[in-house]
Amino acid sequence: QVQLVESGGGLVQPGGSLRLSCAASGSFVSISAMGWYRQAPGKQRELVASRYSIGSTNYANPVKGRFTLSTDNAKNTAYLQMNSLEPEDTAVYYCNVRARRSRSSGYEDYWGQGTQVTVSS
Repeated sequence: QVQLVESGGGLVQPGGSLRLSCAASGSFVSISAMGWYRQAPGKQRELVASRYSIGSTNYANPVKGRFTLSTDNAKNTAYLQMNSLEPEDTAVYYCNVRARRSRSSGYEDYWGQGTQVTVSS
């Protein structure tokens, strides 16, 4: 079993910043990707940013230049630094990790419980 614990959401004024954290723990042998998705009311869940263990980071167009995804592989933790936040960024943010539980199994997606980010004056 893989557990993801998220933290860092909250209420912030437009133009402000927040930093989200996601720590992965449990029974797995490797992680191939870590990232963040978000879901606003009445909308589908969408990619915010993702990074494979080998490769570059992908960002959704609306957050490019404002959000930064970083990972600490030794701690199996991903961070999302969000700057210049806008009301349109209001959503529940979900951490996503692609991991495998044994060397003979395939990679599966695991999700955090979600953390609310509200941007409002």
